[in-house]
Amino acid sequence: MICKIASTLFLTLVVGVAPTKAQTPPVIPKTPAGTALGAWLGAFNSGDSTQMAEYIRTYQWPQSVHEALYFRQMSGGFDLITIERSEPRHIEFTLRERHSPMIAYGAIDVSDDVPIRVTNSVVQALGPNVSAAALRINASARRHVVERAAALLDSFYVSPDIAKRMGDSMRTLLARRSYDGYDNGPGFAMRLNHELSGISHDKHLRVNYRVRAIPPEPPEGSTPPTPTTAEIAQERRELDNINCGFRKAEQLDGNVGYLKFDMFADPEICGPTAAAAMTFLAGTRALIIDLRDNGGGSPAMVALIASYLFDHRTHLNDLWTRSTGKTEEFWTQDTVTGRRFGGEKPIYILTAARTFSGGEEFAYDLKALKRATIVGETTGGGAHPVRDRQIDDHFTIGVPYARAINPITHTNWEGVGVEPDVKVPAIDALATAQRLLSDTTRH
Repeated sequence: MICKIASTLFLTLVVGVAPTKAQTPPVIPKTPAGTALGAWLGAFNSGDSTQMAEYIRTYQWPQSVHEALYFRQMSGGFDLITIERSEPRHIEFTLRERHSPMIAYGAIDVSDDVPIRVTNSVVQALGPNVSAAALRINASARRHVVERAAALLDSFYVSPDIAKRMGDSMRTLLARRSYDGYDNGPGFAMRLNHELSGISHDKHLRVNYRVRAIPPEPPEGSTPPTPTTAEIAQERRELDNINCGFRKAEQLDGNVGYLKFDMFADPEICGPTAAAAMTFLAGTRALIIDLRDNGGGSPAMVALIASYLFDHRTHLNDLWTRSTGKTEEFWTQDTVTGRRFGGEKPIYILTAARTFSGGEEFAYDLKALKRATIVGETTGGGAHPVRDRQIDDHFTIGVPYARAINPITHTNWEGVGVEPDVKVPAIDALATAQRLLSDTTRH
């Protein structure tokens, strides 16, 4: 379902203040979390795809080598500036981009088992010209964040009973002074995310902290402001820079189409790109759709691309919203730009554990309709669309507010992911799909 563009990226980089040249790099602690951090920095800074692939394999890092190398190229690598917090299984730190004074605040959590694996990782934006003092928060701020976050969850979270449990848990921990040691905004947001995730297991739910003051959000129920011409132009430039997430559309041997796209972008802007890709592949005898790096996006784009894969108007998915009690239906379009692939030729969809949100919906919908064979790994398990809501001038919380309801299964993939029809490691999914097509042709 809905998922921000940034969710498909390996790291979110942010402008900040570079430390003085005389600053001595910190020593990475010899803890399980510190070991994972050191291994990641070494692999990332090497710029070597083999080393990064080995790190991802060893620590089960839920991202792709392509994404890692993309950010390596952009940043030039990272220098570790400070260790902000160190526990055996948790570490917080700041990084500086080597190509610029960009600064990031991050954290890594690792598992209790052996060998260790990364269970959670985040890099939090700081903003331009930020001093360490600007991150500081006090007890009053922590109390306000807890109360406001609990109230927002109680009002809008898709499952009221789980919302109450999350609110009660945060208030209890606050009363026990369990949050007293968290005196900076990014670290406190990360701690809250750990608590909320442990109760809800909802991967769309997240507390975020921003150093730069956030403009007040419009009153509930009011019409959102219309984007300005400049804002629309900027969004178009950003999407053009990544070709709306479409990375490959090509004809493989045997007249097999191959389509790889890593997001479901806004069809108002990216519809022509999707139409061009689908039309280019319409004449192939079979189609492989690679969603192994797809982090989601717009349900409208999910419906648009699916429209090229059916001959008749088809019911794909429903979305029930808690606050209104209304259900919105999503169907394929009666007409499309260009040429359809059609509803009869074979389709294989490639998935990975990192396939998420709208990428999962696309796979789930086509699997339920028996329109595609899913090949790869079980996906991430995020079916709830999310909306950011403001807590105060610096904290926001992404609150999942609705539930997907498939018209065939009457459920969704939340917390369980999409199970492949043919389960293989993600790295082997393309070759497996090609072999399955070859076997079908011979028989």
